[in-house]
Amino acid sequence: MTPAAPGQWQNPQDCADLKQLIRAIPDWPKPGILFYDITTLLKNGPAFARLIDILAAHYRSLKVDLVAGIEARGFIFGPALAYRLGAGFVPIRKPRKLPSVTVSAKYALEYGSDTLEIHQDAVQPGQAVLIVDDLIATGGTANAAAQLVETLGGKVVGFGFIVELTFLKGRSRLSGYDVNSLLAYDE
Repeated sequence: MTPAAPGQWQNPQDCADLKQLIRAIPDWPKPGILFYDITTLLKNGPAFARLIDILAAHYRSLKVDLVAGIEARGFIFGPALAYRLGAGFVPIRKPRKLPSVTVSAKYALEYGSDTLEIHQDAVQPGQAVLIVDDLIATGGTANAAAQLVETLGGKVVGFGFIVELTFLKGRSRLSGYDVNSLLAYDE
């Protein structure tokens, strides 16, 4: 499957009103940052349902065994998408949040690093895994999630995001994967 351009795999009219439901908050969490708050979209039941339907439509033709949601907002979209696809759900979490044996991947942030973990038995070799999060910025978190899935022998069949900050070029860190985003922001 050829990767789609940001916000282009679906009919643009399907998402125009969804984008209007996202609140932009300047200077949060620090000065100079424009934060895109999805909570205003989530509280709209019909819009949230349509968002999940639009995401699911792209993946229906694929065999998806598991949807892996990245902490924390991937936990909002991941289970709903897994339900629509008839797949299981697995969480990818920050360190020391999962109760059983885990594997971890460290990744770089703008100022420092962070780590993600997944249960060692969450993905079986050969399983098709769709990785979901609310937003792709620089791509570091998503890339670390892919490393975890592949370390366990899973096959990453794609990435699904609600928002893409295209100016940060995170998609380039996921070269070779099917990367789909519903709503692109250029600044």
